[in-house]
Amino acid sequence: EWALRVPGRKPVRSRMQLVLDLSREDVRQHIYKSICAILDSANIAYVKWDMNRSISDWFSGALPAESQGELSHRYVLGVYELLGKITSRYPHVLFEGCCGGGGRFDPGMLSYHPQIWCSDNTDPIERLKIQYGTSFAYPVSAVASHVSAVPNHQTGRVTSLETRGVVAMSGSFGYELDLTQLSESEKSVVTRQIEAYKSLQDIIHNGLYFRLTSPYDCTCAYTAWMFVSEDKETALLHVVATHTTANPAHIHLKLRGLDPEAAYTVSNADAANMANDPVIPGQALTTGQAVITGQALMHAGLAMQIPPTDYPAWQVTLRRANTGKTSEA
Repeated sequence: EWALRVPGRKPVRSRMQLVLDLSREDVRQHIYKSICAILDSANIAYVKWDMNRSISDWFSGALPAESQGELSHRYVLGVYELLGKITSRYPHVLFEGCCGGGGRFDPGMLSYHPQIWCSDNTDPIERLKIQYGTSFAYPVSAVASHVSAVPNHQTGRVTSLETRGVVAMSGSFGYELDLTQLSESEKSVVTRQIEAYKSLQDIIHNGLYFRLTSPYDCTCAYTAWMFVSEDKETALLHVVATHTTANPAHIHLKLRGLDPEAAYTVSNADAANMANDPVIPGQALTTGQAVITGQALMHAGLAMQIPPTDYPAWQVTLRRANTGKTSEA
């Protein structure tokens, strides 16, 4: 009687599961006590709350016939009430919301789940579209984005670890793969990526976010976006080449959000470790470092490197320079 099910019919057992009726106070109380017992039993700091079972049997045994049309609304209010009680009791726990395909990913959930897994599709080229679209309604900090293994389990596409890292860093960065299957070289890259993300997380989560190109634009060879600190002292540029062609035209990518009067040092985000490493694709977009004015970067643009292979990615930092010496874009 606690499950959503239509009287007189066999319930749909998708995933071999039924859905508990969260419009009912007695059901919510039972779930609350059960979860609290688990969270009180150990030093738990993170909970991933999956809601992968789609609701099909919309009928509550606790509502009269004339109120059945209110069930979906009452159900969501019940979800909010339950999550509100749990997150208030455990403010130190990070609750990550999750549902394959973006389900239960409504803005109201951010009050309780400040981080949400927006898609099971972890292919970085597919993720360019997913994260681009998500950014119109949700902050970057809410998007859990991970580096996964290749060939990708859904598309079969093979991309470099560097490209997977650059795309995943535009969110709450993480990994979901078997580390024991990585080579020593790949483990070294993972170590550097984690170190880089820790140093860049503040500007990624708290900086101003700019979409420079759209991954839905088939005429553009690059998908690019950037983060700029509010004081415009620093910026971070991410670029992925998505359309490699023979004899490509040279493209200048026009940046946004910079101080036009300032000069910026443009360099690889991890130049000390990566600039001379031949096994890692995605070097700085400029040779070494360059000092370029914000005005030139925004109006003339930054010269893109011709892609050396399929789907390379670049991560470039821009820092306000102390010198007035500038070079042409």
